[in-house]
Amino acid sequence: MDKFIIKGPVQLKGKINISGSKNAALPILFASILIDESVEIQNIPKLKDIDNAIKLLLHLGVKIKKGKSLIINANNLYNHYIFPKNLVKSIRASIWLISPILNRLGKIKISLPGGCSIGKRPIDLHIKYLKKLGAKIYIKNNNIYAYINKTFKGSHIIMEKSSVGATISIILAAIYAYKITIIDNAAKEPEIKDLANFLNTMGAKIKGAGTNQIIIKGVLKLKGGIYKIISDRIETGTFLIAAAISGGQILCQKTNPKNLDIVLKKLKYTGAEIKTGKNWCSLNMKNRKPKAVDIITGPYPDFPTDIQPQFTLLNLIALGKSKVTETIFENRFLYIHELIKMGANVFFKKNQVICKGVKKLYSAKIVATDLRASISLVLAGCIASGKTIINNINYIDRGYETIEKKLISLGANIKRIKNN
Repeated sequence: MDKFIIKGPVQLKGKINISGSKNAALPILFASILIDESVEIQNIPKLKDIDNAIKLLLHLGVKIKKGKSLIINANNLYNHYIFPKNLVKSIRASIWLISPILNRLGKIKISLPGGCSIGKRPIDLHIKYLKKLGAKIYIKNNNIYAYINKTFKGSHIIMEKSSVGATISIILAAIYAYKITIIDNAAKEPEIKDLANFLNTMGAKIKGAGTNQIIIKGVLKLKGGIYKIISDRIETGTFLIAAAISGGQILCQKTNPKNLDIVLKKLKYTGAEIKTGKNWCSLNMKNRKPKAVDIITGPYPDFPTDIQPQFTLLNLIALGKSKVTETIFENRFLYIHELIKMGANVFFKKNQVICKGVKKLYSAKIVATDLRASISLVLAGCIASGKTIINNINYIDRGYETIEKKLISLGANIKRIKNN
């Protein structure tokens, strides 16, 4: 695993172009195999998870041409048995292959998916709702076996829990389903809306994406076309927080501030000056320390769990005390133990941490535990006194494009050491 060596403290300031959304790109990549014509997908971020998704598609017989955009042609899709378990387990998103492959080939065998170790991420909802749409599914020897009889069948699904992953699985199944599918208590994340926009561009009939009720009328065929992925709201929030914790100033370009309402609201409470435009937003901390702010994570439009570690770091160096409550993943606070090594003052209470801001953090040798933890530790290294060494940083390549280059452009002193 690679490691970062970071020298601090530094003030982070400047301009950043935000990359395409990883959480939108992955389901759209897998949705492209529903189509037997060429599809061009623009604004794809260059990430490890995206690379692994492309490898999975190639294994299925999909033809992909790489350039500034990806041109995908799944006309010769032939493989229903997804053999490379290491690839399947490398990304949680591999679960979204089930619906489109069943739609195209009628059957699939795939190993159980993987991802970051941040808590229980069961696939029971995916399986439950795909069964309601007519799929026959069973699990044996850590493999998922599934098949359908000709087509999925439309159904009214009332989700017992608003799940982004399960909502995506249902949408991808219902595209070619016989009759109408209604999803109540659907996930409302911007990435769900982007997936629906992509599919509608290609000829799907989806209404209500971005609300708690999505209606999908099955169609006979989707056509090829061109589509541009939305910007990454998690990356945007991360860089805004980077400026806030260092007393700096940043302008995030090529982003949509409307997808970050709750985060921008909380950052205003810290005392930061926030400005927004149609495709940009900025934060100016004016050399001041932020004020502590309570946050509670939840499904969109509540505070995103993927920005919780970054905001918790802010609270750990802020003025005052604060509470951070995590409602999505039970193991998302693992990174806190590494920040304690750097001088953080924090108290654990079930799914909550109580933060008491310290004057400064100090360098240490620490270890990244997951994707979002990785970036919070990197930002901690940027503002800590001395030389911080972060091991196991390969996680960060899963979700942040050219992270060193972007941070260096903001004034960070960061170097990657590759371990072969």
